[in-house]
Amino acid sequence: MADDSAARIPAFSAHYRAVSPNLAIAPPVSVVIPAMNEAENLPYVFKTLPDWIHEVVLVDGNSTDDTVRVARELWPDVKVVKQVGKGKGDALISGFAACTGDIIVMVDADGSADGEEIVSYVSALVGGADFAKGSRFANGGGTDDMTPVRKLGNWVLCGIVNRKFGARYTDLCYGYNAFWKHCLDKIVLDCSGFEIETLINIRIVKAGLRVQEVPSHEYNRIHGVSNLSAVRDGIRVLKVILREKSVPRSHRRPQAVGLNARRGEVS
Repeated sequence: MADDSAARIPAFSAHYRAVSPNLAIAPPVSVVIPAMNEAENLPYVFKTLPDWIHEVVLVDGNSTDDTVRVARELWPDVKVVKQVGKGKGDALISGFAACTGDIIVMVDADGSADGEEIVSYVSALVGGADFAKGSRFANGGGTDDMTPVRKLGNWVLCGIVNRKFGARYTDLCYGYNAFWKHCLDKIVLDCSGFEIETLINIRIVKAGLRVQEVPSHEYNRIHGVSNLSAVRDGIRVLKVILREKSVPRSHRRPQAVGLNARRGEVS
């Protein structure tokens, strides 16, 4: 007998959207994509995004190519945020501030992430998690884009975070994650660089929020060259870890500035 569960799901409510044959959700989902000169990669990124997404927020880091034009051609309703500052952390913070969905998903613009995995992240959140942490090293995950040096560094830094903060992460420096927007009321995001991913992971744990890892496969960047540096970025991540360990949780309460402040022009 054919499985007609997908057809039955929307009947629950006009506000529900079917995201898989066995799951329908009411919360709108926003996808944040920080991008700088990624015009060649965006067709691959947008191709895998599910059509039930509420909105796509592209944060443009002052691209000199056709990144914005291509994004609008691929997703006519895309919300474009012109980044004022610099760095991936600044771009993500700007993107989060522009989101109107109840769930926020972070996706890189280099083609390394498979948008079809978003349903797994959303499933983890509607199943009770506050933060769905993508992991390349959880059972079912993988990576095509890590050198032995970077893999060793990630393992060491992940171990330090687990010991110092009581976390149980299998992956640390990975940018494919999702969370309920209300989590931003419980943590402060105040760094501008690549280490933003580690900062989020640590402060989510310090805030006592529920974390569920989601197996994810990281593919190679399709076009262009990555700006990542194993040594430089590893040192920056380590500094964040050491700084966070020395700051009491009570000193990390959300401030009035940050996500509620106007960050960049939205179009």
